[in-house]
Amino acid sequence: MLIKMIKNAVMSLAVLTVLTGIIYPLAVTGISQAVFPERANGSIIMKDGKPVGSALVGQQFDGPGYFWGRPSATTPYPYNGALSSGSNLGPDNPALVREVQARVNALHAADPGNKKPIPVDLVTSSGSGLDPDISPAAALYQAGRVARARGLAEAQVRALIRANTTGRFLGIFGEPAVNVLKLNLALEGLKNKN
Repeated sequence: MLIKMIKNAVMSLAVLTVLTGIIYPLAVTGISQAVFPERANGSIIMKDGKPVGSALVGQQFDGPGYFWGRPSATTPYPYNGALSSGSNLGPDNPALVREVQARVNALHAADPGNKKPIPVDLVTSSGSGLDPDISPAAALYQAGRVARARGLAEAQVRALIRANTTGRFLGIFGEPAVNVLKLNLALEGLKNKN
């Protein structure tokens, strides 16, 4: 009786291991490669035939001629995909207040003439710390600084923002967004045409 129970347990383990450890992952991988291969492979963005990043993970841009993304709370460096995390600081935490104020001061220092309200996504980090997108308002807030730094007309830069703004999924889910890496690459392309 005990031998039969052990044999059944081992057989069940072997069958479930094959099903859930081999067949299921291969099926899911095959279906994802067939249905949406770009996403299944990490949504890699290429420039001149070389990978420059992923559309799914933010990157640090801090030069005045680039659009800046949402701040990242990951450590030991921003947008660290291995340690995705938010700051976990509550709204009344003095450390969060200092961080937000430092970011506000940095934005004012980078563009002292800009008196528009600063969009919240430029001064607060996302829950993952890896957010690759900003709101259209956050991109438009930076348009003047980027245009001046690159010697472009602000209208050109605003048009580029509109061209790189994605709408809501199926027209109802989520909010319009601008992928910062894609926008900066489009900006580089615009610069190269001048």
